[in-house]
Amino acid sequence: MNRHVNAISGRLSLRAPQRESLEILARVADLIPLEKDRDLALALETIRSEFPTLSDFERDFPSLCFALATGVGKTRLMGAFVAYLHLAKGVRHFFVLAPNLTIYNKLIADFTPNTPKYVLQGIAEFATNPPEIITGDNYESGRGVRGTDLFGGAGIHINIFNISKINSEVRGGKAPRIKRLSEYIGQSYFNYLAGLNDLVLLMDESHRYRASAGVRAINELKPILGLELTATPQIETANGVQPFKNVIYSYPLSSALADGFVKEPAVATRENFDPATYTEEQLEHLKLEDGVRIHESVKVELEVYARQNDRPLVKPFMLIVAQDTEHANTLVATIKDDSFFEGHYRNRVITVHSNQRGEERDETVERLLAVENPNEPTEIVVHVNMLKEGWDVTNLYTIVPLRAASSRTLVEQSIGRGLRLPYGKRVGVSAVDRLTIVAHDKFQAIIDEANNPNSIIRTGVVIGRDIALERKETVVVPSEVEARISATPSTYGEQKEIIFVTPAEQQVAKAAVEVFKKYERLPRSADLQSPEIQAQIIREVEAVYTPAQSELAGITKQPNIAEVVAKTTDLYIERSIDIPRIVVLPKGEVTSGFHDFDLDVSGIRLQPVAMDILIQHLRTHARERLVSGDGLAEESRAENYLVRALIDFDDISYDDHADLLYKLAGQVVTYLRSYLPDEAAVHNVLQYYQQRLAELIHAQMQAHHWERATAYETYVSKGFTTLRPNNYSAPTEEGIRNFRAPVEERQYIRGMLFGGFRRCLYPIQKFDSDPERRFAVILEDDESVLKWVKPAKGRFQIHYRHDQSYEPDFVVETRDAKFLCEPKRSSEMEDEEVLAKARAAVAWCERATAHEHAHGGKPWSYLLIPHDAITASRTLQGSVAAFTVRKI
Repeated sequence: MNRHVNAISGRLSLRAPQRESLEILARVADLIPLEKDRDLALALETIRSEFPTLSDFERDFPSLCFALATGVGKTRLMGAFVAYLHLAKGVRHFFVLAPNLTIYNKLIADFTPNTPKYVLQGIAEFATNPPEIITGDNYESGRGVRGTDLFGGAGIHINIFNISKINSEVRGGKAPRIKRLSEYIGQSYFNYLAGLNDLVLLMDESHRYRASAGVRAINELKPILGLELTATPQIETANGVQPFKNVIYSYPLSSALADGFVKEPAVATRENFDPATYTEEQLEHLKLEDGVRIHESVKVELEVYARQNDRPLVKPFMLIVAQDTEHANTLVATIKDDSFFEGHYRNRVITVHSNQRGEERDETVERLLAVENPNEPTEIVVHVNMLKEGWDVTNLYTIVPLRAASSRTLVEQSIGRGLRLPYGKRVGVSAVDRLTIVAHDKFQAIIDEANNPNSIIRTGVVIGRDIALERKETVVVPSEVEARISATPSTYGEQKEIIFVTPAEQQVAKAAVEVFKKYERLPRSADLQSPEIQAQIIREVEAVYTPAQSELAGITKQPNIAEVVAKTTDLYIERSIDIPRIVVLPKGEVTSGFHDFDLDVSGIRLQPVAMDILIQHLRTHARERLVSGDGLAEESRAENYLVRALIDFDDISYDDHADLLYKLAGQVVTYLRSYLPDEAAVHNVLQYYQQRLAELIHAQMQAHHWERATAYETYVSKGFTTLRPNNYSAPTEEGIRNFRAPVEERQYIRGMLFGGFRRCLYPIQKFDSDPERRFAVILEDDESVLKWVKPAKGRFQIHYRHDQSYEPDFVVETRDAKFLCEPKRSSEMEDEEVLAKARAAVAWCERATAHEHAHGGKPWSYLLIPHDAITASRTLQGSVAAFTVRKI
C-alpha cells in the first residue's frame, strides 16, 4: 500500500473514485520514468499492460484521461495529483489549463491558500511552504522563475492559464503572448517552462479545447506527463462523436448516482396529464407554473431540514432553458407580470444570453455567481445555452426545459449544472436529494428512456401526488416556555398567560433560558433552583443584559433580574420534561442475519450486450476483480455470478447465508431464463449486470435484516435539554385544526397542523397518522398526565442497528412516572426492526430510571401500542398495564 496515497487520501478526504484515480497515477509513475525524451511507444505498451483501456496517448508525451462524473470532485483530485507528484516524485512545476474565464478564476481561488475551497488544505508540507501561484495575468512579473523560498527550500509552482485567451491570441497564425520575449528572464516564459525537466500538464474539462490551436501550441511545452480531467471524454466533430483514446479511468454518472455522490434526477408531470389537450402556449405556461410550485415546495423542505438539523440554509433556484434570446426575454416578461403568482418573482428572475452587453451583462454575471448566497434574491434563472462548465452551483433543484429537443438530449444537456449536492452527500430527504426536471410533454418519452440501463433517470414524480399543487410555507413553532416568555400574541393555538410584560423583562428571561443551556449537565432541571446555581445564573445574565436607553435615563424602570430569573426557572421546570441525554450502544457479541423471503424480480428486463462492450465494461469498472485473477472466465453455475458479488457486501456472510443467497440468485436466474433466448444470453446479462443485480438483491435483503446484541452500554451526558422551536412545512392555506376533530381516512394528515392542547409542551403539533392524533386526545383527557411532547428529530440517541438511531413518537410524564410511547400498526408489532428498536428503548429506559432514582426522579417505561388499541375508552394507565415492554 502506497503511504503517500494513504496520507493524501486521508488528509483530503478523497472519495472512492478520487482515491482510485490517485492509485492509478501512483502506479503509472512507478511504471514509467517521469522524464523528457523517453520512448513513447514503450511507455504506452508498459502502461497498457496493466490498464488496457488506454489505446493511445494522443499527444507527443504520455497523457492520461481521468473521466469522472460531474459533482464527484475533479478539482480536488487535481490537488491530490499535485500533492502526490511533489511528495512522492519531487515534481515542482505544474501547468494547469482552464477552458474559460469562469473556470480559470475558480482554479486560481481553489489553489490559493486560505480560500474556502483550497484543494491542498490539510497537507502539512504545503502549510509551511505554500505553492506559488502564477497566472496568465501575472507571469510577466517573473514570479514563476523564482527558484527557492526564503529558507532555501524548493516550493512548488502552479501555473494557471486560460486556454480560451490563448486561442484568441493565436488566431491568424500568431504566437501566443506567453511565447514573447520577457526582459525579466531574458527569454519567453514559454521557453522557460519548456526547458524545465519536471513540468506536468493538467487539463481541466479537456473535451472543451482538445483540438484547439491554443492546445497545439501548449503541446510544444513537452511536459513529462499530461493529466486530463473531464466528465465528457469525447469530442464532437463533423464526422460524429470521437471518444478519447487515452482514458485510463472512468467513473460515469451512473456510478456517481448509484454511490450517492450527486442528486437523484427525476422527471415531473401532472397526474393523468394529456399534452394533446393543450396549445403550445398553454403547455409552456403550465410548465412554468408547475416549475414554480415544485421550487416553492423544495424551498420549504430545505428550510425545514436546515432548521431541524442545525445545517446551513440552502436557497434553491429554478433554471429555465429558453429556445433563443427573444424567447428568453418573453419568458422573463411573463414571470415579472403581476398575473404570474401575483408578481412575486418580479425582482427574483434574471436572464443569461449572449446578446447582453456592458453593465447589463456585468450585473447578470454578478447575480449569477452569487446565486448560492441565501441573501441574494434570484430564484429563477432563464438562459439560452450560456451555462457551461465552471458554474458549479449546489442549489439548482428545478429545471424547466422549453427548448425543443429529444428526450435523451433534453435530459443530458439540462441536468449537468444541477447535480452537485449542497451538503456534500445525500441526507436521506427526498426533496433535498432530488433534482427535478419539469417535462409534461416528454414525460413518457423520458420514462421510456429511463428503462435503458444506461439512463441516468431512474424516477418520475407526479405533481399533485408526489409534490403538492398548493404552495407551502415553513411554520416555526416555539416551545411553551418561549411562548409564555414572549408578549407577542401567539399565532398558533390558544393564547396563554403572559408572565413578563415589559420588553426588558422578556429580554432578561430569554437571556436566562440561553444561560440554562450551559447547565444541562446537571442531573435535573430542578437543580437550577439551588441558591448557588441561581446566583451563578444571575451573574451571567447580568453580564449579557444590555439596558435600554430609557432605563439608563431613568424614564423606565429597570427589571429586577433576580426576580425574573427565578420566575423563568419556575416556568422552565414546569413546562419541560427532564429527558436525560443517554447514549445507548450495543456491546459484546452482535449477531445478525436475514429472514427467508422471495425476491421481487418484476422490475428486471435486462438485455444482452455485445461481448466487446462486456469486456470493455469489466476492464474499466471492475479492475479490482481482474487484478485478483477472476478474469472473464464463465462460471460453471449461473448463480455464482451473483453469489460472488453478494458476499462482497460487509453485512453478508457466505457461511451463514449461503442457502438464502443461492435461493435468491436462483430466482433471478430463473426469471432471466423466462425471457432471454438462450443460456449464453443469460450468462452475458449476469456478467455485464452482475453488480447491479447484486445491489438489487442486497437492497431487498435489507428489509428482512435482523440484528441482536448480547448487551448494551449506556452513559449520561446531560440531565435535561432545552426544547428548541419545532419546524414544519405546511400548505400556505393550512389553518390550525382542533386536535379533537376526526380526520377522514382519505385526507393527508401529515400535512396538517393541530392545536388546542393544554398538556403539550408545544402549542402546535404534527402527527404522522390518525392513531397518533387519537393518542394525543387520550393524553390530554387523562388527569394523571402532567405533560407530553412529540420529541424533535435528533432529541434521542438510541442506537439500535449499526449507525441507525431510534426516535420514539411520544414522551409522557405523569405524577409518578415517565414513558416513551410508540403507537404502531398492529400488523407491524412483531416486525424485526420494530422489536430491535424496542429492545434498545427498553435498555434506554432502564438506564434513565437508574439515573432518575439516583437523583430523586421518576422511573421510565417503554410502551409499544397497537394502533387498533388506541380508542376513546382507553386511558394511559390502561395502555401501561397492557403494552409496557419489559424484556424482548
